Amino acid sequence: MVLRSCWKSRHKNWCGPAPRWTRPGLAALVFLCVTQLACGIEAAGETNTVVQKYADFDVLYNDTVTSGNQTIYAFNHTISRNKTEGVRVSVDVLSQSLESPILFVVRQKQAVVSFQVPLILRGLYQRKYPYYHVGRTLCQPPTRAASETQYFFVDVSTLSSQGTNYQLKVSRVESFTLQTDKKFTFTASPSQPQYFKYIFPEGMDTVVVKVDSDMNFPCSVMSIQDIQCPVYDLDNNVAFIGMYQTMTKKGAITVQRKDFPSNSFYVVVVVKTEDEACGGPLRFYPLTPDELIDAGNRSKVIDVMVSPAINSEVYVMGMLFCLGIFLSFYLLTLLVACVENKQIKRREVFENPADMSPAETASLLGKNGDGKIPASPYEYGSFADNSSPLSSEAITDSATSTDNNYGYLERSLESVGRSRQESLSSVEEDDYDTLDDINSDKNIVRTKKYLCVSDLSRKDKRILSKKYQIYFWNIATIAVFYALPVIQLVITYQTVVNVTGNQDICYYNFLCAHPLGALSAFNNILSNLGYVMLGLLFLLIVLKREIVHKRAMERNDINALECGIPKHFGLFYAMGTALMMEGLLSACYHVCPNYTNFQFDTSFMYMIAGLCMLKLYQKRHPDINASAYTAYACLAAVIFFSVLGVVFGKGNMVFWIVFSVIHILATLLLSTQLYYMGRWRFDTGILRRMVYIVYTDSIRQCSGPMYIDRMVLLVMGNIVNWSLAAYGLIERPNDFASYLLAIAICNLLLYFAFYIIMKLRSGERIKCLPLVCILFTAVVWGFALYFFFQGLSTWQKTPAESREHNRDCILLSFFDDHDIWHFLSSIAMFGSFLVLLTMDDDLDTTQRDKIYVF
Repeated sequence: MVLRSCWKSRHKNWCGPAPRWTRPGLAALVFLCVTQLACGIEAAGETNTVVQKYADFDVLYNDTVTSGNQTIYAFNHTISRNKTEGVRVSVDVLSQSLESPILFVVRQKQAVVSFQVPLILRGLYQRKYPYYHVGRTLCQPPTRAASETQYFFVDVSTLSSQGTNYQLKVSRVESFTLQTDKKFTFTASPSQPQYFKYIFPEGMDTVVVKVDSDMNFPCSVMSIQDIQCPVYDLDNNVAFIGMYQTMTKKGAITVQRKDFPSNSFYVVVVVKTEDEACGGPLRFYPLTPDELIDAGNRSKVIDVMVSPAINSEVYVMGMLFCLGIFLSFYLLTLLVACVENKQIKRREVFENPADMSPAETASLLGKNGDGKIPASPYEYGSFADNSSPLSSEAITDSATSTDNNYGYLERSLESVGRSRQESLSSVEEDDYDTLDDINSDKNIVRTKKYLCVSDLSRKDKRILSKKYQIYFWNIATIAVFYALPVIQLVITYQTVVNVTGNQDICYYNFLCAHPLGALSAFNNILSNLGYVMLGLLFLLIVLKREIVHKRAMERNDINALECGIPKHFGLFYAMGTALMMEGLLSACYHVCPNYTNFQFDTSFMYMIAGLCMLKLYQKRHPDINASAYTAYACLAAVIFFSVLGVVFGKGNMVFWIVFSVIHILATLLLSTQLYYMGRWRFDTGILRRMVYIVYTDSIRQCSGPMYIDRMVLLVMGNIVNWSLAAYGLIERPNDFASYLLAIAICNLLLYFAFYIIMKLRSGERIKCLPLVCILFTAVVWGFALYFFFQGLSTWQKTPAESREHNRDCILLSFFDDHDIWHFLSSIAMFGSFLVLLTMDDDLDTTQRDKIYVF
């Protein structure tokens, strides 16, 4: 039917017979639109011709449109409540030199879709990309009737006075509804987005929508939207609603039924106009602001598949598995403790048999001439002379002058006993001689060629105990002030993700991210439970050891007083607390892992590495170990540089030069401090002294280093650190935080290996329990590092590139490789702590003047 009419005034109404195939209400709407368009053109003094045509599906219409004529295509189709069919409109414009674009308006019962051809899509910096082939899928409104015939119209118009040829085709989408576990392949482009419908089957509450492609580029966007019109399926509006994420080769979104009241949703795939969002190259900047840029072929072949997610039984199995693994360590520890207690009781019975007379018991303990059992092994001066270690409680040599006496001023035994009963809270370091007033003797003793533990364990144990307890209280305070804002921030992150639907904020392993409540990846959070549980277990073990040691001290056990490595537990408590905080903060990081909060996951790793090195050094250098304030200040500087490196270090040569210089200088200063046991001064005369030492030891006479063992360790440490500094300066790795952590771990492993080698070289042995811990820990660390380097995601790249590394779950259909890293690394750290705790148990009956310092 062809209708022609001319208007002389915009107030005149168009009249004519209504088409027989239209309903009266719908015809009025159609004619009203035509009237408005015609009146507008009449106002411009032109004549408008409206052409209405019956149209059929799957027929290619090749027509011409000008400003003087408008074409309306009328389509009808039957929809049913139990079957959903997609309808797709495809348009081609054959001429690429147009004065004005052609406007296509698709009018449906409950929706209107309009677009122009050529379709102009904008990129960064207002780049304009024209597309002359456009395809759009029409939104299908739901119907309550069992079957209903609906009509829709396609209006074609332009303001160009020249005739423009176009091709129009409307077709049905055969596989518009996706099936569970069935892959569907399609092609999309920026001007031809695609979307499909998925309906939740009965009994299925959660599904995973997976989208794959063999092509990295062009960059695309995957979106999950509710069943409503309009559907946002263009690059400039796809982020307006629902959940979405960019993708190159892989994409996956977990969808829950509770988020969609209609029990169905749309899977929308849009190809972006540029690849910059996916890490691709950015096109050249146009020479003129309004220049149109040919986008080239940006079609992408994509596979989509909807798979059922895990059910509640798998969640329960995952949680029980996680709890079972770490509770087994509690049971094993309890078993070992029971065995040790039985051995201790058996040893006590052996040393004090029931049939031994009181006189024999007294003689075994040793009587003095008055028939009294001495209160302490230092009551006789001859005892100290006969190769006994110098006590950390009192030095009571018979010297009458204190000018050349290295130790404490002579006190009566009564004052010693009284001071032992004082509370630690009343003990101040200034109340006792801390060797500050006899620096000359420090220089003599600490610079001896061969040092024993007795030379470096002369300060009062209570003073040192209080000093090292500060490590625990400081790290507890740091943990509280650090954790509270972290928890608040990650909750905000998760809320933003849930509200905006932007899946690019967080770098999950989307192929194995199981939601629970508001959390998007509960499995990554649950797997950090091991750090907390094993950290708590280690604190309990340390507490038990401290209680046993205190009881031995109270009964004046000579082995506890004068034998073995001095027992100080403050650093052990700090290590256990750091392990627990690592678990908590790692869980917080995995709530929404990304570039801005990666520091949460690494801060306490630096602390653990630093505390372990301090504990190794403290074992044989208790008097000269760093204070808590100095140690935490240095660790704070490390974390500060870590933040600077993450923010400014990527490709910044100036930063790497500055950091490498600071790294090397810090290595040299620490080496000097360790070599001379702190007996050197950093002042204006240091250069003169260095020149003098070089002249006397290397030029005037060729003499080797005085402390060979220390020199070997420090030379190896400098080689390792200088090599790491050179590697950083040359390669400039993007992951600066991991690079800095690698420096700390390499130094810790080097010092630990040196400690073990020197221990064996000194004739000491390693008992069965620590040996088992060493072997077990080494094996677990090996497997843990294997899973760590699998790299399931990385915030160093764009979110789309990170998803290329995503992989399916490998354990119980619940845990991925990174979760297994959490399990194994927590066990390995716990084992490492046990090694540090028990490694020197073989020295518990060895006098300290026979334990060498290295």
